[in-house]
Formats: sequence, structure tokens, C-alpha cells
Amino acid sequence: MRVDVLGLQAFVAIAERGSFRAAASHLNLSQTALSHRIRKLEEMLGTPLFLRTTRQVSLTAAGTTLLPRARRIFEDLGSALDEVRIDLQEGDDQVSVGCLPTVAVHCMPSVIAAFARRHPGVGVRVHDNSASEIAGKVQSGEVEFGVTIVAANRWDLELKPVVKEPFVLVSHRDMPLAQAASLTWAQLQGEPLVRISAETGNRILIDDALGARRESLTWRYEVQRVVTAVSLVRSGIGYAIVPQLALDAVEAGGLVAVPLRSPTVTRTLGIVTRKTVPLRPVARDLLSLLSQALKRSITPRRDE
Repeated sequence: MRVDVLGLQAFVAIAERGSFRAAASHLNLSQTALSHRIRKLEEMLGTPLFLRTTRQVSLTAAGTTLLPRARRIFEDLGSALDEVRIDLQEGDDQVSVGCLPTVAVHCMPSVIAAFARRHPGVGVRVHDNSASEIAGKVQSGEVEFGVTIVAANRWDLELKPVVKEPFVLVSHRDMPLAQAASLTWAQLQGEPLVRISAETGNRILIDDALGARRESLTWRYEVQRVVTAVSLVRSGIGYAIVPQLALDAVEAGGLVAVPLRSPTVTRTLGIVTRKTVPLRPVARDLLSLLSQALKRSITPRRDE
């Protein structure tokens, strides 16, 4: 059964004011329109709600039963609307975004600074997580959008590529390969390499690009995170293949990044959002700043 909200509103107004005329004035309706709403509600319920005389209006037994329930309906509706209003007001004070850790370290400081100048009263909450975690947070609405690796899309999410980021060889500056202008993967054979866990999107991209030739390389160490791999390289025990932005996730002193070729391996970074759910204006502005920062960040480079 459909709820006759207008009829219930008219019913409560008459019951609380004791007359059709006072209720009509309160609701800014004509008495004819008010009477029509009550008649429609009574027909739907199959019973009269008021006893009408020339002097007064009183509730029937059915009306007496309905009144507290109708009041509760409007109280609950009012509370729900207040909660939505408060959520929207609070939402305007903060934007939540999911971001890969390497991107967060490299881009977010300057992006948030620029965003703060435009929106001084709006905070930013950064969830620096893995690609799979970011997708889950976007889907649940915990973050409004995410910056992640563009891979197979999910039906309920929309992925827009922004930039291709190359993988590079990270070396301690005192190790032999650090002096090369660039390297092929074949030149890495026999060298001690740090491998990222197979559970990460970065490892999957490298394995897919190399195919069977990856087994000819000496993967002497394996870690879970890019930051850990770079830290091992700093100790001088080997080399690591990581996304170009990874050096900004740690103190890069004493390290160099050497471009890799034959093949060149890249990961595509992009923006993930929920389909059919538009971003708020402040979130769109943050997204625009972040996209621009990503495009500026990925340029050919060699750290000296």
C-alpha cells in the first residue's frame, strides 16, 4: 500500500488544531482541498477518521489509533531529513580520496596545498592503499574517487586512464649498473634483484610484460612493498625494479633510477569513480588538480 503523505499531513493538522478551518490555514490550503485529502485518505483506509458536527471535530476510534503512528512517521521523516542535511554539510567540509602510496607521497603534498588555497575550509582525507583496497573503498563510498593502476574494470566502477608510468631499475650509486644511461632486461641477468610480492599489481604487470624471460633473472629477495624493496637497494645488496615515482616514497639520497628497455614496462595510472554517482564540485576540483600533477610527474628522468 502506498503511503498517502499528504493525507496523513492533513489528518494530523486537523487532529491537532481541532478544526478544518484552522488546519487549512496552517497548511495554506483551501478547506475544499483539505477535505478532499481527508476523504481520499478515509477511502483508502475504508473507515472515517473524524466525527464532524457543526461545532466541533473529534476523532473516531480509528483516528485515535492512527494519530500517534502518523505523528511518529513525520518525526522519523524529519529526523531522517536532518541527518541527510547534516551529512551534506559535513561532507562539504572534507573530501576523501584513495591513492596508491607512491602517488600519494609524490603528488599529494603539492596538490593538497593548491587545493587548500582554493578551498581553505575543506579538509582532505587520503587513504593510501593498494589498488584492490582503493577499488573497494570507491565502491563502498568511503572515498569519492581513487588514483590507482588501470586494470580490468569492474562493472560498477569507471576507470579513466591519465598517464603511463615506466618501471625503472633502482640502484645504489656505488653499484656497477648505476652508471648506465639505460639498460635492457637481458643486461640484468645474473644480477641480484629484489622482487615484489606476486599479490601486488606491480608484480603482475612486470611478469606479464617479460613472459618466460622473467625466469632467467636472479630474483634473490622478495618483499611485500615497493618502499621495502627500495630500502634494501640502499643497503647495497641488490637492485629493484619499481615504478618511477617510488623513489619519492623514500629518502632517495644515494640512489639512482636507470631507465629499462627491451621491453619498456609501464603501468597506467588513472582515476576510478562509481558509475552513475556524480562527484561533488570540491571533489571534482581535487581530482583535476591531482590529474594535472600526475601528468607533470611522469617525465623521463635520471636521478643523480
